[in-house]
Amino acid sequence: MKAAWQRLTSRQQSYTLAAGIALVSLGAGYGLATLGDGPTGNSADSSAANEAGCKEVAYWYDPMKPDQHFDKPGKSPFMDMQLVAKCAGGEAAGAGGVNIDPTLVQNFGVRTAQAEIGVLEPETNVTGTLAYNAREVAIVQPRASGFVQRTYGLAPDDIVRQGTPLVDLLIPEWGGAQREYLAVAATGDVALTRAARERMRLLGMPDGVISSVARNGSPRSTITITAPSSGAVTILNVRPGMSVSTGQTLAEITGLNPIWLEAAVPEILAGDVRVGQPLSATLTAFPGEKFAGRITAILPSAQAQSRTLTVRAELRNPDLRLRPGMFAQVSLAPTRRETVLIPSEAVIRTGERTLVMLAQQGGGYRPAEVRIGREANGRTEVLAGLAPGEKVITSGQFLLDSEASLAGLDVRGIDEASAGASGGDTKQAQRQGPKEYSANGTIEKIAARSVTLRHGPVAGLGWPAMTMTFATKSPAQLRGFKRGDKVSFRFVQEDKSARISAIKQASGQ
Repeated sequence: MKAAWQRLTSRQQSYTLAAGIALVSLGAGYGLATLGDGPTGNSADSSAANEAGCKEVAYWYDPMKPDQHFDKPGKSPFMDMQLVAKCAGGEAAGAGGVNIDPTLVQNFGVRTAQAEIGVLEPETNVTGTLAYNAREVAIVQPRASGFVQRTYGLAPDDIVRQGTPLVDLLIPEWGGAQREYLAVAATGDVALTRAARERMRLLGMPDGVISSVARNGSPRSTITITAPSSGAVTILNVRPGMSVSTGQTLAEITGLNPIWLEAAVPEILAGDVRVGQPLSATLTAFPGEKFAGRITAILPSAQAQSRTLTVRAELRNPDLRLRPGMFAQVSLAPTRRETVLIPSEAVIRTGERTLVMLAQQGGGYRPAEVRIGREANGRTEVLAGLAPGEKVITSGQFLLDSEASLAGLDVRGIDEASAGASGGDTKQAQRQGPKEYSANGTIEKIAARSVTLRHGPVAGLGWPAMTMTFATKSPAQLRGFKRGDKVSFRFVQEDKSARISAIKQASGQ
């Protein structure tokens, strides 16, 4: 063979090699085709099951149509893709959930957290501006017609103190009444003198002017009108030489202590603000300094463009440092209330509803619908749909939710959450009844079914000293008490309110 090969030319050797390669390729193709003509049916299904990593396949499905099940593998009739195997034993029997292989759970990094009762205290930061106090407005008007004799160089927006001279008015009508009074007083007739004095009072003459006329014995027809209160001159309508009539507005003075703070609260937070709620404000004009106040009013309408609600508070301003128009950063202290809390990362928002993934006691996981409230410091309050003690998935929950969707599981409704699902500690606390707390305080207000108390700190609940309203058992529980009484009391915390269980006069009162 070697000698024969050597006798061939180079071109003949090349042709011979090409022909050999072609024959080998044809033989390999025939062998593969022969292997492919083997048995089908169960063997093909077993092969597909092995490829899917399942010991036994429950059914086949299209991930885009998970509710349609097929007995055999193949191409999806809905999409241009192959059907996917659903392994048998993947559902938690009778639990309405899904079981995940422990190895996959570890690979997913699934973590759980327990829903617990706690107090959420989100601090709401909003913007605000200082404004004139419209409740502290004084209108200056003459009590009789006259002429402006003198002004004191004031201009609008000047700040004046109470008693500052504003204008001197000459009132001719007063001069005639004063001369008549002096003439009658000289006769010694007491009745006529009293009548003449009353006439001057009816003409609008202040008692000080009447006493001055009686004491000095000379008429006084020019009067100096002074500022009735301290504040800013917001309106000034007097000029030298002009004539004025009775009741004409000469000036308007608006008080600056206390000053108004008007804050814009987003509409979504409107339910968290109330009259009497404390707040604090910081201003760029006084860095590092906080100004405390309380909400005095919540305006009845929202701003159409910004969708904000305006709340009004009063700030003390004794030295008049705070001026209308100043910008402020406002922090609203929230209402303390106990509620069910879970980590915010456990919440799944689908757009149509809000879900959490529950870790069930018998193993497996199940989606549950919840209604959530406020969120702060990485925690979210659950208003409905979850009981204390239930465990929620905080990591890997989206993969579990996808698996539950593929399995076609029903989501647990909000009404299905049971208080009995809580842990052993909660059950024991329920058997023992609600825990009582004690405190000392002062009665601020008494209503038919409640009492408002200004009390000291409550260590058991982590409460600071504050003023709050407690529910009572009946009106008879507060019989004999009045506003200002110092009392010691015990109460229980129920849902979103506190109820007085016992109250008595504090010792030493």
